[in-house]
Amino acid sequence: MAPLLFVTGASSGIGQALAWRYYQAGYSLALVARRTEEMQAWAHKQGLDPLRYQIYSADVAVVESIVAATEQCVQTQGVPDVVIANAGVSIGMDSAVRGDLDVMSRTFAINNVGLAATFHAFIDPMVRRGSGALVGIGSVAAIRGLPGHGAYCASKAAVVAYCESLRGELRDSGVQVVTICPGYIDTPLTRHNRYSMPFLMQADVFADKAFATITAGDSYRVIPWQMGVVAKALRLLPNWLYDKVLSGRPRKKRITEA
Repeated sequence: MAPLLFVTGASSGIGQALAWRYYQAGYSLALVARRTEEMQAWAHKQGLDPLRYQIYSADVAVVESIVAATEQCVQTQGVPDVVIANAGVSIGMDSAVRGDLDVMSRTFAINNVGLAATFHAFIDPMVRRGSGALVGIGSVAAIRGLPGHGAYCASKAAVVAYCESLRGELRDSGVQVVTICPGYIDTPLTRHNRYSMPFLMQADVFADKAFATITAGDSYRVIPWQMGVVAKALRLLPNWLYDKVLSGRPRKKRITEA
């Protein structure tokens, strides 16, 4: 029987690229997103074997919705070998604007609570089996806050801390917890950014490197590695200098501008 990948946010971008990379490696797929029509159209276009994939509709921001999809996967396809909690949003915010507090709340609902809910149903059966990989997609933006990106940076920092906590909880269980922090990847999420994106990487190249990282059982990786070096260098700057460097930098579009 082919190994199984469960991936959220599979209707576009990184999630779709990861799904294709794993399919090419012989995996069956559990594809999860709200936009099921787009996933089905993509599967048809790629010529996926209908016996090797299932599509599940779920809103990761709603706990019961994503939990229902995970439970349906277990019943239909079995316990996955790899689970990638990839679904995420990146929207600029201004805490002085009341509506942007709702943006922050939804960002955390998707990027953090949704990630934990994605893993929830798989943890116990993976532990009983003694194998499996739970993969959280963070971001290089987790390493230091960016003006206008408060919701996104904070949520991705929380992804890193959560996965580290979970890794400690599952130590010696046979279940790996992997944190991958992408830099700038060419996806619909980044194409409307109004600032420079150094070391921009194509989604399929990212998927190759992420696949290798997960297969190797690495616990944490920034992809591409150059962005990790840049982010850590920025982390070392004193606050006054960091603030000066970031002064005037274009900000992520807020929801009213998107």
